[in-house]
Amino acid sequence: MSVIFKPIIQNIKMENKTAVQEVFSELEKLHPQLFNVYTTEGKEFINHFHKFLAIEKKQLKKAYNHDRPNLCAYTEGTAFKEYYNETFKN
Repeated sequence: MSVIFKPIIQNIKMENKTAVQEVFSELEKLHPQLFNVYTTEGKEFINHFHKFLAIEKKQLKKAYNHDRPNLCAYTEGTAFKEYYNETFKN
């Protein structure tokens, strides 16, 4: 492994966050007012951009299920939900 990429990979492994979750974490540090649920600006921001978390979750589920073509519909949903919650839930 390249010395240049090793710290980057180590940082990724430390946090079990999706890319969108990471973006929101960084935005919250830089612009906390956007996440203030007591203001109109905060409510609008959260409501508007929350959809991208749902889109990303669908993409992750599709990729997860692609590698497991023999799962039935119930098992598929349950297995992914467990995987997602264990891997990405804060």
